[in-house]
Amino acid sequence: MWELVKAGGWLMLPLVLCSIFTVAISIERFIRLKKSIILPEAILLKVGQSTDTIVQQLKQSATLKNSPLGRIFISGYQSKNHSPEYVRAQMEATASQEIGYLEKNINFLGTLSAVAPLLGLLGTVLGIIESFLVIDLGTNSNPTLMIPGISKALITTAAGMLIAIPALFAYRYFQRLVQEFIAELEQQATLFHAGLFVEKTKHEDSHLAD
Repeated sequence: MWELVKAGGWLMLPLVLCSIFTVAISIERFIRLKKSIILPEAILLKVGQSTDTIVQQLKQSATLKNSPLGRIFISGYQSKNHSPEYVRAQMEATASQEIGYLEKNINFLGTLSAVAPLLGLLGTVLGIIESFLVIDLGTNSNPTLMIPGISKALITTAAGMLIAIPALFAYRYFQRLVQEFIAELEQQATLFHAGLFVEKTKHEDSHLAD
């Protein structure tokens, strides 16, 4: 493996860095982008379900409270004494922060999938140029002198493709996963917002009746 890296020339260094970043980001996102972490089953709100139950769950568990969905719910609950518009704005602001965390490094993964083949192509061009320069400048016009340059061109091209293909798959996969999470977070936030003011109205009516 090390022999291939050496044979590929100096352009193998950025390609190796691209591969390291690709693997590191993919593992980190795979660990963090789990539904059980983003949308814990215990606090998923169903249509018609009381928000009081969800709030009690959040108060009892720090893990649930610190989940993206939990933080969105808490931001709405803490603002429940304000107008519906204010509560919605608070929840949207929190949701925007959470979405930013979900999308962290994913765009960089997409950049790596685009840059890696370009670096490989650059290595191809430089390798071919080197091959022809050896023939033009050398006193011996033996075609075998072109072999190192051609091998360098092929190695960098292959390396660029080997990095770009899995990086692109990972980028598309995580992008789709985040979009699904965002859609469900929005749905849950809407249900919680509506349920919050239904509960508030019930409490106010019970106080008036008393």
